[in-house]
Amino acid sequence: MITAYDITLAQAADAPAIAELSRDAVEYGLPWRWTQARVMRCIRDASTNVVVARHGGSLLGFALMKYGDDEAHILLFAVRATHRRAGLGAALLSWLEATAEVAGILRIRLEARAGNAAARSFYRRHGFVESGSSPGYYEGAEDAVRLLKELGPRP
Repeated sequence: MITAYDITLAQAADAPAIAELSRDAVEYGLPWRWTQARVMRCIRDASTNVVVARHGGSLLGFALMKYGDDEAHILLFAVRATHRRAGLGAALLSWLEATAEVAGILRIRLEARAGNAAARSFYRRHGFVESGSSPGYYEGAEDAVRLLKELGPRP
C-alpha cells in the first residue's frame, strides 16, 4: 500500500508521545495505564511491534501488537482526532496485517470499548468480526467487545 504517511517501528523517543496519545484518545475516563514506561517495555519487547505513523515529522497515530505462535493481539491503536477518517488508521492496520501474515500469524484479535461505535465500525470495515464481549473489561467502568480477523492458512 502506498501511503502519504511514514509508518515505521517506534523508537524510544516516541514513547512519551505514544503514551500521551493513548491517555487522550484511548484511555479517556479511565486511569492512565499505558504510561511512557509501559510503552517503552513494549518497544523493547521482541514479541511486540510498536508502530508509529508520521507525516511531516509529527506522530499522528500508533499501534502496539503482540505476537504469539499463530495469533497476534492488537493491544493499543490510536489516531489523532484531527487525522481520523483520512486513511491513516487503515494504513496502520494494513501494515500490521502484512507483518502478521509474513510472520505466519493466522488471526488478529483485539478489544474495543463497547460504546465506541466508530472503532467497532472501523474494524468491521476492515474484516474483523465481533466474537464476544468482556463485561467490565475497562476498569469495571465499561464493557469490551472482542473482535477477530482470520488471516488465512499458512502457505
